[in-house]
Amino acid sequence: MQTQTIDDLPTPALILDRAVLSRNLKRMSDRLSAAGVMLRPHLKTAKSVTIGRMAVEGHDGRITVSTLAEARYFAHGGFKDILYGVGIVPSKLAAVTELRRRDINLRVVTDNLAVARSIADAAKDGDTFSVFIEIDSGGGRAGLPFPELPGLLDIARVLHQAPNVELAGVMTHAGHSYHESTPEGIAAVAEQERQAIVGAAEKLRAAGIPCPIVSGGSTPTAMHSRDFTGITEMRPGVYVFNDLDQEFIGSCKPADLALSVLASVIGHYPHRNQLLIDAGALALSKDISAQEFQPKVGFGTIADAPVKDMAVVACSQEHGFVGADDPIPFGNLPVGSRVRVWPNHACITAAAYDRYYVIDSDLDGGKSIVGTYDRINGW
Repeated sequence: MQTQTIDDLPTPALILDRAVLSRNLKRMSDRLSAAGVMLRPHLKTAKSVTIGRMAVEGHDGRITVSTLAEARYFAHGGFKDILYGVGIVPSKLAAVTELRRRDINLRVVTDNLAVARSIADAAKDGDTFSVFIEIDSGGGRAGLPFPELPGLLDIARVLHQAPNVELAGVMTHAGHSYHESTPEGIAAVAEQERQAIVGAAEKLRAAGIPCPIVSGGSTPTAMHSRDFTGITEMRPGVYVFNDLDQEFIGSCKPADLALSVLASVIGHYPHRNQLLIDAGALALSKDISAQEFQPKVGFGTIADAPVKDMAVVACSQEHGFVGADDPIPFGNLPVGSRVRVWPNHACITAAAYDRYYVIDSDLDGGKSIVGTYDRINGW
């Protein structure tokens, strides 16, 4: 049987370089192991059992997910300790219970007293729950704001005193680390993250309430933190692939980008110095996060481009408009030729696809398709 190559694929297609993926996984695994911190990878980025198994190799298998669909998918794939890292609502407790009755330790998150009481009430019938209290360490998304921590002890007492409910610990996501672009800036956010969750844990323990797990998050802080004292686990996610945003933040180097979108050139427009590709907003996403530090990246940059700063400068649903400051050598990119686009935000870009086409740049420069990995989408 003839080996399929990257040139045989339909476009747009999601391309994953296994060699780069493996290096990214090892780098984070080694870093956290050396720090004595457990790794609970956030698999909302990869959404793949195959990649998840690679990510937890050498660790105890705990993971994070962002949807109940992911929780079911990874539970079916053999994962037993799963943190559903989005604030739980009472209407979803039945779905959580369904998995927990299958011996899956699906843990949930809340920062709300009324929800804590709903969890306690649901446990009265004999069902069990494991709950984290979310802390806002400065990102301003969800969680009890530090240092005030309003309601922390009230929520904790409801959960701790309820039968069949385990208060697993506290957690945070330092999302504001994505707005820093120097190791020093990210390290400062990482210390803010550490102080917030360790401070919350100490407040609980001082009140006689156990807090076994102190959980931090974000790839930048996991990579640049200078002190993990008091943190028991970290939940980085995008590190498995990296993207332009992580590159410009300083969490990775250009050679650490594992994910790209393969597209076909479908039109030439020299009068506006643009060409069109068949990867538009749905194939690339309209995430412009990397533009915070490098405006010329557009909606993704062209790999191995013949001119500098060649990027997808605009998108419609299925069209990508590729431009550059210098004249594009259209003869080098005839209609029907292929380009690869590095995404701004790998998590959002990958969400459009149902599989990864896997290459390995260490084997033949990444020309052959060495496999496919499935992934889960939806909620």
